[in-house]
Amino acid sequence: MAVTEEDVRRALSTVPAPDDAPSLAASPALSKISVVGARVIFSIETTPERAGSVESIRRAAEAAVKAVPGVSDVLVALTAERAPGSSTPPPPTTRHQSPMMSRGARDAPAGAAAPARPAGSSGAGIPGVKHIVAVASGKGGVGKSTTAANVALALKAQGLRVGLMDADVYGPSVPTLFNLHSKPEVEGRMMKPLEAQGLKIMSIGFLVDAGTAMIWRGPMVMSALTQMLTEVSWGELDILVVDMPPGTGDAQLTMAQRVKLAGAVIVSTPQDLALADARRGVAMFRKVDVPILGIVENMSYYDCPNCGHHAHLFGHGGARAEAQAMGTPFLGEVPLALDIRSTSDSGAPIVASAPESEYAKAYGRIAEALWTRLSTGAPPRAAPRIVIER
Repeated sequence: MAVTEEDVRRALSTVPAPDDAPSLAASPALSKISVVGARVIFSIETTPERAGSVESIRRAAEAAVKAVPGVSDVLVALTAERAPGSSTPPPPTTRHQSPMMSRGARDAPAGAAAPARPAGSSGAGIPGVKHIVAVASGKGGVGKSTTAANVALALKAQGLRVGLMDADVYGPSVPTLFNLHSKPEVEGRMMKPLEAQGLKIMSIGFLVDAGTAMIWRGPMVMSALTQMLTEVSWGELDILVVDMPPGTGDAQLTMAQRVKLAGAVIVSTPQDLALADARRGVAMFRKVDVPILGIVENMSYYDCPNCGHHAHLFGHGGARAEAQAMGTPFLGEVPLALDIRSTSDSGAPIVASAPESEYAKAYGRIAEALWTRLSTGAPPRAAPRIVIER
């Protein structure tokens, strides 16, 4: 039986409201309700001062909706708005924001405060996980997801315990890259990650129907990412590789504040247009105190399989030069190759399907450089406090 918004509102009519309304269903604090297949998503507006006391209402709302027949999963977020003219000063790190940070703040949901880190977590912010690395890009179409998947496999080939989280809520690619299309099992409140090629994998694509348009506002994105980070049984991992959505918006800010990122890897093609966006990605992560572990130049060159002609279709060396100009390590380059594309589309990335190929070895060198940076560098910094002012 298909779940409707009316079913959800009927369940919420039994939940108390955080204001004087007769129930949460009748309260203006309740956001628009999103029903995606068997998953229900909504938020409850409150104030920073009352967030703790409203948490019990959030849990009651979650339990009430989860009991609705046909509902498999529920995401309920608390969103807090700082009143105009608030006398509470921003933290020192946000007093003098650059245009880049201001852009990130504008992209975030109006009046939304970043969620707090989970109590009792340790290490990278997720029990059992030593390092969390974000693989990001300033723009889409540069091969970020393919790079994240193959680098994760190359790290696994080095004997490390590796997880891969697909944080691209608008265009999840990991289900296709690993030919995984089943839903994760749930034990209590914890989801079990799916496994493929020795990796523990979680993606928003496992939780929604294929082809579903993810028309989500900031609080929903933050709730989804928080759940995939903290309500998944990752177990003991040396590294969790996170495939980020392109750009510098809600997902990036959530990751930077929610957990202790060991650093970020920026993927770019050699052309100037992509490099300009890569610079913005580097600037954003630096503004939220996340180290840049290095830059990868993808689609660096093309070798014709028939005649052997070597061509630089998008230029060459641009990412290396940009890394040097920004004082950022250059991790390596990967060619534009039919085999990389075809193995990714077939659900067996090239590091897994052709580990002795030159292409797989290119990813292996990048993974080796990345792990060297992680194992010899400084420990992860504490997650910064990010406040969005209205």
